[in-house]
Formats: sequence, C-alpha cells, structure tokens
Amino acid sequence: MQLKEKIIIVTGGGQGLGRAMAEHLAAKGARLALVDLNEERLAAAVAACKSAGGDAGAYLCNVADEEQVGGMVAQVAEDFGGLDGLVNNAGILRDGLLLKVKDGVIGKMSLAQWQAVIDVNLTGVFLCTREVAAKLVELQRAGVIVNISSISRAGNMGQTNYSAAKAGVASATVVWAKELARYGIRVAGVAPGFIETEMVASMKPEALEKMTAGIPLRRMGKPEEIAHSVAYIFENDYYTGRILELDGGLRL
Repeated sequence: MQLKEKIIIVTGGGQGLGRAMAEHLAAKGARLALVDLNEERLAAAVAACKSAGGDAGAYLCNVADEEQVGGMVAQVAEDFGGLDGLVNNAGILRDGLLLKVKDGVIGKMSLAQWQAVIDVNLTGVFLCTREVAAKLVELQRAGVIVNISSISRAGNMGQTNYSAAKAGVASATVVWAKELARYGIRVAGVAPGFIETEMVASMKPEALEKMTAGIPLRRMGKPEEIAHSVAYIFENDYYTGRILELDGGLRL
C-alpha cells in the first residue's frame, strides 16, 4: 500500500506512541483520523500531523464502547470519503502483583484492575478491528490493520492483566489475517519492548537504569522506531499474520 492519501484511523493517537505513529504516517502523505479521550492532546496531535504534511481529524471515542466505536468508524468514513486502514494502539496500564504477601496475603489484584485493561487493550482492539473490517468490506476496499501488542505477551511479572490482553491481541491478529485475507485486508502487529514514552520518562532514574541494563542494545527504543515499523507493515503488501518484535533483543 502506498500511504499517500490513504485514510487511516489511529487509536490512542493523541499522545505517546500513537502520536508518533500518526506523525510518521502523515509525513508520508496519509490522512489520519486520530482517536482519543483527551480533546486537548488530540488537537495538538492533529496540528502536528498537518505540519508533518498530512491531513488529520480528531475523534473523541472510548474504544471499549461498542456504540461509540461503530459511530466513530462510520463518521470517519463519511468525513474523509472512505477508509483504508487502522492502527490499534489505544491502551492502559493497571499494573500490580496477583497477590501481595507479607506474613499472609495483604492484597490482591482487583477485578477492576483486571477488567479495565482487558476492556481497553483487548475488547477495544476487537471492536475497532471488527468495525473497520466491516466498513472496508462494505466499501469494497482493500486495507491494512496493525495491532500494537507488546513483548509482555510472553508474561511479565506484575502485569497479569496487560500480558493477557497483549497475548490475546497477538493471537487474534493471526486469526483475523487468515479470515480477512479473502477480502483484501491484511492484519499484522508490532510488539514493542521498552520505549521512551512520557509514561516511561516519569519513572525513577534507578528504575530506568535497571530496565535498560537488561536490554542487549543497552537502550530503550524510540517512538519513531515503532512508527517506522508500522509504516513498513502498511507498505509491504506481502506482510500479514505476523507480529514484528521491536525490543532491542530483550526477552521476557
């Protein structure tokens, strides 16, 4: 797929990795529909995409809400006059150990912690993929869906909820690639390791140092490096049903 003039939805596009991906795609001439819940950050991201050379619009939507997702996808297709792709990037963290033990059990991961992450990081990906795929079939347009998983899909301590969701995203990517290929829709994923985002930057220096020490390349990845790989998946018409790991050689 040539990205120039292609219409792509990016969830979680108001900040962090989502914004970096959107700006990178915009620089290649793509037209972006940025989806987020923060209106102020969305506005800034839209402006950045336009400065980078692409068209962009902002859409407030909770990806875990079925009605909102359906309405958002329909609105994007109407506003832009079509649809060509999706980046499922929106996600949250609610980290915690399954059990906290000190002279007995003193805490547990709550059902609310579990459910919030599953709702956004897994159900949200399902809903957005389903609605975008349905719209592409309706419009009789080939398209590309890129899911953002994580190397935590292998199982990362303190992330029962996040690891389960990202493993689900990775396996669903393979299923959807097989199911949707007949309609000209490719589905693939990217599994980042530790990346220099705003969230990571807020961590204590000693925690960052410990985290980086375990990475063979001795540094965290940059958002632009993830964005580069997302663009590669869009542009390589033979890439589907696979998860591209970008972790500097780190294995969990």
